[in-house]
Amino acid sequence: MGWRLRVSHVTRMEYDGEAHSSYNEVRMTPAHNVLSSRVVVRPATTVHTYEDYWGTTVSSFDVTEPHRSLTIEAVSRVETSGPRRPRMAVTEPDPSMYELLRRTPMTAVNEELVELAKTQAFGRDPHESAEAICEVVAARVAYMPGSTGVRTSAQEAWDLGQGVCQDMAHLTAALLRAAGLPARYVSGYLHPRPSAEIGEPVEGQSHAWVEYWAGEWLPLDPTNRSLVGEAHVVVARGRDYSDVPPLKGVYQGPPESHQEITVTVTRL
Repeated sequence: MGWRLRVSHVTRMEYDGEAHSSYNEVRMTPAHNVLSSRVVVRPATTVHTYEDYWGTTVSSFDVTEPHRSLTIEAVSRVETSGPRRPRMAVTEPDPSMYELLRRTPMTAVNEELVELAKTQAFGRDPHESAEAICEVVAARVAYMPGSTGVRTSAQEAWDLGQGVCQDMAHLTAALLRAAGLPARYVSGYLHPRPSAEIGEPVEGQSHAWVEYWAGEWLPLDPTNRSLVGEAHVVVARGRDYSDVPPLKGVYQGPPESHQEITVTVTRL
């Protein structure tokens, strides 16, 4: 049994001066069972929508008039589903998933970690291997907000022993791929309080987890050591964070800017 959720994601950019123009891409529209969705930009401008290589909905827009701030508000209503139970695993990866077996700069790890991944997978089926790898990551990397940045690699998070959901997702994907399991990085939102009343707005979170292929795509959340279910809202999938940033853009103007992000999730 799933949930019906309203997700509001507001990003506000403040420039230390006047920006003359900006060019942006936004990935904030949920991927499945979307009841309604809109992206509103201030200053007002036309928003174009397309689907990228990985199947993610992208909203793109340009602001060509001078502005001192930029506000992007993405509001969606979506139906989620409960945890999926794995079926009989397929042991051989599909050749079409080669890209999701390769390491990327953010998911590169040393040979010691490659051997660790293979050890965790030895003698186990794909589901058991994925769960074992997820446990290794969760045991090694302590969740510590602010300890890493968006450019932190999987190896750096392992060496540091702490990070955020993005780091745990990168590291888990890296080890899954090293063990021969295609894996993709997933970004979206998480409702953090299952006990919240219907209609009660809750400060939500942008979140990241992984999916591995074993005849079907199955999710794992190494940060929470939990099943992925009704509290998770999928927005984008790719090889790593660089394929799925919520906001990517450039602007002409002052060198300094400040960003404020608010995510609110409400059960309906």
